[in-house]
This record gives sequence, C-alpha cells and structure tokens, in this order.
Amino acid sequence: MRLSALYRYPLKSGRAQSLPEVSVDALGIDGDRRWMLVDARGKMITGREHPALVLVDVHAGTDDAVFNAPGCQPLQVRCDSFAVEQACDVWKNRFVARRGNKDADHWFSAYLGIECSLLYLGSVSNRRLPAEPDIPLSFADGYPLLLIGQSSLDDLNSRLRRPVPMIAFRPNLVIEGANAYAEDRWRHVRIGEVRLEAAKPCTRCIFTTVDPQRGEKSADREPLLTLARYRRIDIGTCFGMNLIVRSGGRVRVGDTLEVSD
Repeated sequence: MRLSALYRYPLKSGRAQSLPEVSVDALGIDGDRRWMLVDARGKMITGREHPALVLVDVHAGTDDAVFNAPGCQPLQVRCDSFAVEQACDVWKNRFVARRGNKDADHWFSAYLGIECSLLYLGSVSNRRLPAEPDIPLSFADGYPLLLIGQSSLDDLNSRLRRPVPMIAFRPNLVIEGANAYAEDRWRHVRIGEVRLEAAKPCTRCIFTTVDPQRGEKSADREPLLTLARYRRIDIGTCFGMNLIVRSGGRVRVGDTLEVSD
C-alpha cells in the first residue's frame, strides 16, 4: 500500500491543489484550510450553499496569497492585512480568526453575489478538537486530515452511471494497493515520517454532489444517493476516514503506508 496522491485546499471549499510532497503537523497539511468565508454573523460559507466556491484557486506564500476565480481579476492580499479578530463558527465550534482586508471582502462578495468576509487563520489556531483539546484545528470541518482508498472510489464508481473524480470527496491523502474500504478498519498508520490515528468515519453531505470542474450540483444527487444505499451507518453516510496527527513530518507521493492495528 502506498500514498498515490496528496491534496491541499487553502480556501475552505476552494479548488484542490495536487502536491508531490508536503509537511504535516498537528493542524494537518501545511497551508490546508487556512482561509474561509463567513457571513455578517460569522457563520461559515461553503460550497454546500455556493458551489461556485470550488472554482476559486489560491496561490499562497509566506506573506501573501493570490486568489483567482472565473470572470474576476486576480486578487492579491497580504497576510498581515488580516489583523482584526473575528469570532466565527465551523459547525458547533466557535473560535477566533482574523479579518480586515476590505478589497478581499468586496471581491468575494461580488463573485458569490452575497455579502461576505474573508478570514485568515495562519499557522496558529485557537480552535481545538472537542474530544482532545490539545489538538488544534484549521477551518477544516472537524479533523486535520481525510484519507480515502483509491479502491473505495473504484468500487463506488462501478455502481454509478457517471463516475466521479476523487477530488469530489476532498481527501488529503489517497492510498492505492488496499482493498476497497480497508481504511474503515485501520486505527494507527504511518506514512513517510508521519504517524496518524483514525478518529472517525467521514460522514458525507450534499457537497459530494458538486462537480469540482464546473462548480454545479448534480441534478440527480449523485454520488450521494448511491453511497447512502450501501454506506449508511448510525452516524450517517460515510466515505473515507478522518485522521489525527500523532507525529508530524514530511510525506511524499509514493511513500509506503504501514498499518499497525
């Protein structure tokens, strides 16, 4: 079994970036989900309600970031322009991030057609995993990393009339060489220098029906409907495994995955 793909999503619900190697720490992949949009109340804005977000690309550096979206001029922002504390929510977690760049707020408001603000988290977060307060979280839904086996997607696609790409499920880590849904049974794994612990299966929602290339929801609610027929358990329809980082380091595409239990 080996790591066949690595993905990062600098903007929550934004376009995926495929990477050959990354640094991983307690927050997950370096630069993953460090930007997020919120409404006037600080509630998160995602591709569930605004599918066009999946078309926004981000090139982030140490001090600045450049955002690109269809029909828009590129937006460049400096990270230090986000200096005002802003309370925000990701599901039931309420914590503080930073806002303050009005050009970014106007740019995204015009693109989505709603009033919104761009928030920045940076490399330090005061958000914590409720079950383990020592573990910091980014703007990710609930855990630092998401892993999916390629064979699991292949099995799902064999049941669909229209196959879907892996990035429709927004994983960070993709594994090849394992049986379909083998990740359901893993507890502790090692990839490259990084030790990981499975936290819980990833419950899936309407976001899985958004085409990552067109930024539109599927009219037939696939692949969610098919998944619900054979992957539904007591917590919901599941696909992939959420992970906690127990020891950070570098991981590279091609690294072997070792399962200890």
